[in-house]
Amino acid sequence: MLAAALVAIPLVLVPLYWVVPPVSTLMIGRYVTGQPVTRIWRDLDEISDRLKTAVVLSEDGQFCTHHGIDVAALQAEIDNFLAGREARGASTITMQVARNLFLTNSRSVVRKALEVPLAIYIDLVLPKRRIMEIYLNIAEWGPDGQFGVEAGAQAAFGTSAESFTWRRAALMTVTLPNPHVRRPGNPTNGLLAVAGIVEGRAQRFSSHANCLFEGAPAL
Repeated sequence: MLAAALVAIPLVLVPLYWVVPPVSTLMIGRYVTGQPVTRIWRDLDEISDRLKTAVVLSEDGQFCTHHGIDVAALQAEIDNFLAGREARGASTITMQVARNLFLTNSRSVVRKALEVPLAIYIDLVLPKRRIMEIYLNIAEWGPDGQFGVEAGAQAAFGTSAESFTWRRAALMTVTLPNPHVRRPGNPTNGLLAVAGIVEGRAQRFSSHANCLFEGAPAL
């Protein structure tokens, strides 16, 4: 019975997320425990094109072409696991959306296995633009309950997420893996160096994010 309910929840909710702004399990956890949550929803077209491009090139370079999972990267991850080597990730943006919406952040083989069918289903039901819109609005982007790029941008720079320089877009992007430590508004030399690499890649390979733009990207 419990297993059936766990399967039914994403089957029902994902189609609703075409139009309903979702919240993440981490946001729900903070609400329940009385911790602050700041999230200001932004439509995809109201978010900096440079930020969207930097996120794709940093987090999931094949986002516009795969069907929820990067098969080659996932196979390499499985091979590493079976050989006892250190895991390297292999999570696509869609897999991260699946985790944020329906799972926990605890690192485990079971969680990773659950992400795969959820990501495939999300990619089947929702268009790429909507998947990215959800991701940018539910990702944790600050140390004090800031979720979504708008709340993160206001906390870091005191500005909206609608327009970024390439450098600020890159700094926001490299914050994603650890927003409790990485501060884009007050970056360390190390964070600036990583942001510089992301900035360069985003400018050179901006065509990888074309699925997020209705026309040519205005970068």
